[in-house]
Amino acid sequence: MRIAINTRLLLPHRMDGIGWFTAETARHIVLAHPEHTFYFFFDRKHDPSFLYADNVVPVVLCPQARHPVLWQMFFEWAVPAALKRYKIDLFVSPDGMIPLHCNVPTLSVIHDLNFEHSEQNLKASHHRYMKYFFPRFARKATRVATVSEYSKRDIAETYVINPKKIDVVYDGAHSCYRPSDDAQKAATRQRYTQGCPYLIFISTILKRKNLAALLTAFDKVKEDDRRGLKLVVVGHRAWWQDELAAAYDAMRHKEDVLMLGRVDAEPLSELLSAAEALVYPSYFEGFGIPILEAMYAETPVICSQTTSMPEVGGDAVLYIDPTSTDSIAHAIRQLEDPKVKESLIAKGRLQREKFSWKKTANLLWTSMMNTIGNK
Repeated sequence: MRIAINTRLLLPHRMDGIGWFTAETARHIVLAHPEHTFYFFFDRKHDPSFLYADNVVPVVLCPQARHPVLWQMFFEWAVPAALKRYKIDLFVSPDGMIPLHCNVPTLSVIHDLNFEHSEQNLKASHHRYMKYFFPRFARKATRVATVSEYSKRDIAETYVINPKKIDVVYDGAHSCYRPSDDAQKAATRQRYTQGCPYLIFISTILKRKNLAALLTAFDKVKEDDRRGLKLVVVGHRAWWQDELAAAYDAMRHKEDVLMLGRVDAEPLSELLSAAEALVYPSYFEGFGIPILEAMYAETPVICSQTTSMPEVGGDAVLYIDPTSTDSIAHAIRQLEDPKVKESLIAKGRLQREKFSWKKTANLLWTSMMNTIGNK
């Protein structure tokens, strides 16, 4: 069988959640199924590290799809032509975007519909594209996969499609996320915060990630902090305006906030493991991969009680109201109790076993075979 996968988001040192989903699931599936040929559709020169086995054929298509107009050209012109040229039997798109005018069985992976619930989460041009095209992608696709039961319900209800058409495949965590020993933790704290304890926030900085509330809550905690607590912010700054810029400018303790930008997986694992807690006050998540990564790093988690996050966190996290800075500050103070931290870490060891990229890949493969079966 000839299977094509949209791999345009496989970019070295620049991958966010969907990129990691693409990389990990494609790697597991390709290695597990050498009897099939996989065509990876890139939109630029590819990194050889993403060609996981001899049964992968890299195909570079034009144009580079980094803007809504170019997205449309890539998926409506370049992809259909390649599907025909290589006689593809199945097309899988981990970022949800698919050709609307082709007859090849197609699996669209739609991670969440945050853009349907707020107009402020994306650039206006991106928001318009997604609002217009994603309902059409969901209805055109032979099948749809998504990463949580929450997202499955949201997609079925918002786009009025049969939930039986939607498969839940969850997410996993990179194998590099693991606990550090005490010496490693001390060295990491010394490297980044001069030995001080710190909280960590990990995410591309978007409005819905709610960093503004965390900054305000952290400032409140610092008013009676005697430990020299710091806040480490990891992630590409895609948005820094309005209430986020105002919250930062208003901080009395902004010197205790360290902005690192993007950090590769291995050093990020060390940073995460040495942290007092991951604080993840997002308003909306299709899954929330950093929550799971923290469990593998054996770091306590504070996260929102909204959308998919209770599915991922189970009883192994401290839940907060993301609209309340007092709620966030209270949870941070709770973790000053070693018994609370130890309990969360122990529960996290059990909860994390429910999720892995191998399990994700197996579920996605089943969804792919169901897509072929629906031909």
